[in-house]
Amino acid sequence: MDTLYEKVLRPIFFTQSAETAHDFTVNALRLLDTLPFAVRIFERFNLRPKNTKPVRLFGLDFPNRVGLAAGFDKHAQIWPALGAFGFGHAEIGTFTMHKQDGNPKPRMFRYPAAEAVVNRYGFPNPGAEIVARRLAHAPGKGARSFPLGINIGKSKITPLDKAAEDYISSFALLADYADFMVVNISSPNTPGLRELQNKNHLAGLLGAVQGANRRRAESLSLAPVPILLKIAPDIAFPQLDELLGIVEANHFDGIVATNTTVSRPAGTENFEATGGLSGRPLLEKSLGIVRYISRATGGRLPIIGSGGICQPEDAGRFMDEGASLVQIYTGWVFRGPFFPARVARALAWHQREWV
Repeated sequence: MDTLYEKVLRPIFFTQSAETAHDFTVNALRLLDTLPFAVRIFERFNLRPKNTKPVRLFGLDFPNRVGLAAGFDKHAQIWPALGAFGFGHAEIGTFTMHKQDGNPKPRMFRYPAAEAVVNRYGFPNPGAEIVARRLAHAPGKGARSFPLGINIGKSKITPLDKAAEDYISSFALLADYADFMVVNISSPNTPGLRELQNKNHLAGLLGAVQGANRRRAESLSLAPVPILLKIAPDIAFPQLDELLGIVEANHFDGIVATNTTVSRPAGTENFEATGGLSGRPLLEKSLGIVRYISRATGGRLPIIGSGGICQPEDAGRFMDEGASLVQIYTGWVFRGPFFPARVARALAWHQREWV
C-alpha cells in the first residue's frame, strides 16, 4: 500500500499546495472517523504488532512505540481515526488559550528530493475552550485505543512575562481530556517563544504549570497528569544542561526531542528561509539531542524522539540513543498512510530491550 502511495498517489497529492493536500487528508480522516467499525478493523491489523505487550510509560499503556507528532491535528478533529494507520499514540495541537488564525499563507513548503518540509504555521487553532468542548464529545480516558497527548503553547498576543498564565489557562481547560500533556516552548514560528527555554523564564513557567497540575490533582483526588516539555533541536548543550536541571527540579515526566530547526543543514541552504525545517535533514540533529539528554540524565528522564524519521531504521536509531517512544509527521507525508504501522512492526521485531 505504501509503495502504491509513493508511486501513484503521492505525485497526485503533490500537484496541490502542501496546505491544500494537508486539508484534504484531514477531511478524509474526518470521514473515516464517522466509520468506527472500519477504524476498528484497521486497528486490529495495524495498532499492536503480533506477539507484543503494550509499552508501559508515564503510567500509560502504549500499544506500540510510534506516535503522531503535534502539528497535524490542529483542531482536535481526526485523532480517533489514527490508530487505523498504526499510530500507538497521538499528540494533538499545539493549542493556545486564544484562538489564532496563524501566519499568512503560503506557510508550508515541500522539498520532495530531500524528504523535507518547511512550515511557518504559527499555531493556527480554535483556542483551548473550543478544543475542550470538542474533546468532551470524543472518546474519553479509558475508552481510547491509544493514549492522547495534548500540546499547549503560548498565544501570540500574550507577552512573555504573562506566558505562565496563558499556559495555565490552557492546562486548566484541557487537562481533563489528556492522557499526557506537552508544554511547547520550541516552535520557531511564534515570535519570542524559544526565549522560554532560557533559565530566566523556564523555571517560573514549569513551576507554575506543575503547581496547577498538583492543585488539580489534589482537588479531584487524582494522580497528576504526566507533563512533558518539547524542546528545539537548536539548543546549545550548556543551555540544555540548565534546562534539564529545571525539568527534573520541577518533576516533569519527560522530554519530547525535538521540534523543527531554524538551521539549514547542508543541501537545504536554498530552502525557504523563514520557518521550521522538518524531515530527513533534521534526523542527525535530533538524534544528537536525544543522545545528549539520555547520557546527561543517566537515562532517568524518558524521551520521546522526533525529527527526521523517514525509514524504520531511523526510529531504531532513536531507540538506540535512549528514546522510549518515537513520533513521526513529515515521514508520514512522504512514505504513505501505513508507514506508522511499518515502523511499529520494525521496532517490535528488534531484539534489543528498550526501557
